[in-house]
Amino acid sequence: MQPNQDLAIAAVRRFSRFYTSRIGALQEGLLQSRFSLTEARVLYELANRRAPSASAIAGELDLDAGYLSRILQRFEQEGLLTRTPSPADRRQSVLTLTEAGRAAFAPLDARSRADIAMLLAPLPAPAQAELTGCMDRIESLLGKRAPTPWTLRAPVPGDIGWVVERHGALYAAEYGFDGRFEALVAQVAGDFLATHDPGRERCWIAERGGVRLGSVFLVRQSDTVGKLRLLLVEPAARGLGIGRALTQACVAEARAAGYRQLVLWTNDILVAARAIYAACGFRLVESTPHADFGPPMVGENWVLDLQ
Repeated sequence: MQPNQDLAIAAVRRFSRFYTSRIGALQEGLLQSRFSLTEARVLYELANRRAPSASAIAGELDLDAGYLSRILQRFEQEGLLTRTPSPADRRQSVLTLTEAGRAAFAPLDARSRADIAMLLAPLPAPAQAELTGCMDRIESLLGKRAPTPWTLRAPVPGDIGWVVERHGALYAAEYGFDGRFEALVAQVAGDFLATHDPGRERCWIAERGGVRLGSVFLVRQSDTVGKLRLLLVEPAARGLGIGRALTQACVAEARAAGYRQLVLWTNDILVAARAIYAACGFRLVESTPHADFGPPMVGENWVLDLQ
């Protein structure tokens, strides 16, 4: 087993211990009820599925068929559940909560909502959006379901400040850039806010579930030349095609705005971004060594002919 896998295993186990404790899953009765966590999950499926079968619930919860059967038998004995033959398959039964079953589920559902609301209450709206976005990412990475689609949108108040903050933080962490880089980003972003021409300059923010995932800017360099600036994709969102989509949006808008060329400046250490630029048709025209942001690197000018 690789050392980095050992660290990943330890991190997942640590998070599992934290979260199960935080939501009260270790209590004898879930949410101060007489039901275990598994029984409460079965009740949830029965209350929220249309005409469920035992096999469908077992598949959804990855439960042993015998274990689920014992839970269902207990529910039936307590008057919480009825079974009727399935019209589609006589070997299957359709499971339905009785009025007593729904009455047993209702306080569980209400307490769960209240507990989660209390858990989220200390977090401001952006932090709640970030949290739910991270949860969505966990689900998609572990293969439970497809991730919520991301979209590109125009900036709203607060977005440009986020662009500056994330560039400063990420480039310092990943490449060792110093404060001069953040100052440059702040200048570009501030100029865009103060003086940009809506007909020829634009910004796009990549977002999913209220969580910002990336950015790019198209700005005017001259009447005939546009410039792509501040392409960024959050580490957790890389590999989803966001960087290419942001770049392609910038290229398409530059053509629509009537620019003859689209240019950009980047650095040789930004390997993933350089691959996107090359795939979109940009060509490298000039390279110059520098240490403007601390570490030595090679600055590069790239050009895309639009007409």
